[in-house]
Amino acid sequence: MNQNLYEYCLRLGDSALILSQRIGEYCSKAPHLEEDLAITNVGLDLLGQAENFLNYAASLKHDLSADDLAFKRKEKDFRSLHLVEVPNFDFAYVLARQFFMDVYHNLLYTGLTESKDETISGISKKSIKEVRYHLQRSTDWIIRLGHGTDESNKRVQEAINELWMYTDELFYDNEVDKEMIKIGIGISNEDLKNDWLSTVSKTLEEGGLIVPENIVYTLQYGKDGFHTEYMGYLLAEMQHLPLLYPDAKW
Repeated sequence: MNQNLYEYCLRLGDSALILSQRIGEYCSKAPHLEEDLAITNVGLDLLGQAENFLNYAASLKHDLSADDLAFKRKEKDFRSLHLVEVPNFDFAYVLARQFFMDVYHNLLYTGLTESKDETISGISKKSIKEVRYHLQRSTDWIIRLGHGTDESNKRVQEAINELWMYTDELFYDNEVDKEMIKIGIGISNEDLKNDWLSTVSKTLEEGGLIVPENIVYTLQYGKDGFHTEYMGYLLAEMQHLPLLYPDAKW
C-alpha cells in the first residue's frame, strides 16, 4: 500500500467530512427556509465527496471501511483543515467559512481533474460540478450581506477577520503533498494562493468589504494531525452512536 497516497486521500476526505458535519449542525437554523434547504444540500454534497475519498483510502487498506475511517479514528488521526473545524458562531461565520472553502475547492478540484490517479481524477471531475454551484451561492451571499444593512456588513466583516488566520493552512504543502506532486497525483497548494486571493479579494471588494491583514497562524496544522480546540467536541458528537453501538447496522 502507498502510505502517502492513503494520507493524501484522508486529507481530501476529512476536510469535506468535517465541513459537512458543521453544516449539518446548522440545519433548521438558517435565516429562512430556502436557505436552510440550500445549505443542507451543500452539506450533503460535501458528505458525498468525503465518502468517495474515504472509500478510496479504505480500499488501500484491506481491513478498513469508510465508516471505520469516519467514526473509529481518534482526533490525532484526522487530517482536516483547521478552517472547517471552526463552529457555527452565526450565519456570517457559516457563509464566510464556506466561501473561503468554496474558492479553495474550486481551484483544488480543477487541478486534481488532471491527476495521474484515475480515481482521484474521477472524484474531482464529479465534485467540481457541485463546487461551482457552491461557489456561486456563497459568493452571492457574501456580496449580499456586505451590501445589506450596517449590521449584516459588520457581522460578515467580523467573521472574515476572525477566520482569515486559518486560511494560510490552505496553501501549506507538507511532505505527503510534495511526494504526491512529484509523481503527478497531487497538486501544489502553495501554487493556488495567488488565484485564491485574487478571487476572494475581488468578491470582498464587490461586497464593500475589506481584505484583512495577513496574520501568520503559527500553530501546527490539521493535515499533520494537530487540531483546534473545537475538533474533539465535534468528534464526540459525530462518533457517539457508532462507538456506543459498534456492531449496529443502519
